[in-house]
Amino acid sequence: MAKAYLSTAPGRCGIIGNPTDMYGGSVISCSTQERAAVIIEPSDVLSFEVAGQRCEIHHPDDLQPDGGYFDVAKAIVHFLNLADAKFSLRWACDVPFAAGLSSSSAMSVSILNAIFAYLKRDEHLYFRAEMARHIELNYMALCGYQDAYMCTFGGLNYMDFRGKQFYRAFGDEPYATIEPIHPYVSEHPFILAHTGIKRSSGTVHVPIRERWLEGDREVTRCYLRIAHLARMGKRAVLQNDWARLGQLMIENHEIQRDLGGS
Repeated sequence: MAKAYLSTAPGRCGIIGNPTDMYGGSVISCSTQERAAVIIEPSDVLSFEVAGQRCEIHHPDDLQPDGGYFDVAKAIVHFLNLADAKFSLRWACDVPFAAGLSSSSAMSVSILNAIFAYLKRDEHLYFRAEMARHIELNYMALCGYQDAYMCTFGGLNYMDFRGKQFYRAFGDEPYATIEPIHPYVSEHPFILAHTGIKRSSGTVHVPIRERWLEGDREVTRCYLRIAHLARMGKRAVLQNDWARLGQLMIENHEIQRDLGGS
């Protein structure tokens, strides 16, 4: 008999290198305490439930996104071809939505992991991260790679996305290089402030992505610089040189702001 499973995934905070995960660059990110949590259990009908609202799936057409609370679950179930499955998904998420903290990726990863556990399907973390990202890109919004990888791996990581700037088909993407650096860091003197302002990451990234694809030299130069800032940021983190890291973070932000992406 199938069992019930609980799956959780953290939000993430990009420290330095953003947004070069979309351009074959390097990023340092850390997990947040806030998480998405999903319970999957056997049911007579495929159903989703969140915040007191319920959605039953009786036909594959019911999995079409409509901009509502259930779009992430619909996208994953559709991609996995599980419209005839008999389970319920119930979830909650305390990662702030539309705040740049990967709430949608935390939901995607936790739902995907719950379904894999329920189906007794064993996949490694890189596969899970790539699938979560692929689904989000193709069903929901333009996105990079760090969100799905961070929500899958957790921790404090230096990540290298070389060769991943052209968005290949799911089975053709090279895996990212994930280097955990939290074992070498005795403190994490960060304060994360959320202003409450909400905006779509796709709205921010699409115009600059289009400029990059057209060969805009300024965008190319700036993102090569930001990727280098992340590599220097790794040294600063490992040396506990927080003043230096702060300088690099400010430069990162100023470059992205001047490109119109902040």
